[in-house]
Amino acid sequence: MTPLSRPVAWPRRLAHASLIGVAVLFLTLFLLLPLATVFYEALRQGVKAYFHAVTQDEAWQSVKLSLLVAVIAVPLNVVFGVAASWAMARFQFRGKALIGAFIDLPFAVSPVISGLLFVLLFGAHGWFGPWLDRHNIDIIFAVPGLVLATMFITLPFVARELIPLMQAQGTEEEEAARVLGATGWQMFFRVTLPNIRWGLLYGVLLCNARAMGEFGAVSVVSGHILGLTTTMPLEVEVLYNEYEYVGAFAVASLLAMLALLTLGIKTVLEWRYGDQIASHGAARH
Repeated sequence: MTPLSRPVAWPRRLAHASLIGVAVLFLTLFLLLPLATVFYEALRQGVKAYFHAVTQDEAWQSVKLSLLVAVIAVPLNVVFGVAASWAMARFQFRGKALIGAFIDLPFAVSPVISGLLFVLLFGAHGWFGPWLDRHNIDIIFAVPGLVLATMFITLPFVARELIPLMQAQGTEEEEAARVLGATGWQMFFRVTLPNIRWGLLYGVLLCNARAMGEFGAVSVVSGHILGLTTTMPLEVEVLYNEYEYVGAFAVASLLAMLALLTLGIKTVLEWRYGDQIASHGAARH
């Protein structure tokens, strides 16, 4: 280092340290502190009160219902996301830009409006309501409505993760496999799927996290029927409005732990397969 470069190095280091400090302070104030407050409030009256709250029938039913909705909605959106990304990345057709806009629609529309759309379609006075009523099919204020609303909200996550990845990768390997005699399914499972597996994994993790934490759209179509249509976020609202703060924060802590578990899985995979994920990221850009 020359004498002329030393005065420049200190301001640069100071700028780096300042930026890191601001980022850490922001994360502490707006992420870590609220998260710690949730667990503190949940355990404020002791571990016994915490376990009593989370083992209540309504709380336990909300956990099972959230997991059920995620187990149904996420795989369906994975199928849609892979199919949509394949079509968008591999084919040219009329209306392609319009389909891309439709995929992004849940990002632009308020979740509450999304829930109202399903009420207008499948509610008792909706377009299909009388027909559903005659055939004793319940969608609104039932589990199918929760699944539909969750699918709508989480629809873009897998597709938007895969479309740029598949466009960047091109079609050379798939065309080579086809020339060598591979069938469509063989080409997909042996060439396409291994190439998109990390993008697909990230999409699934994001989709799952949003599915379990969705509130607005699910709140509109659920009817807040205790023990039947209250997912974990809705159960938190119900308990909080009834001034059962320990129960509300206890259920919120379970929801936070599921989110942390998702983050932990992502971190472990990045640590275990860092080189492959880095090559995946390079392919995207």
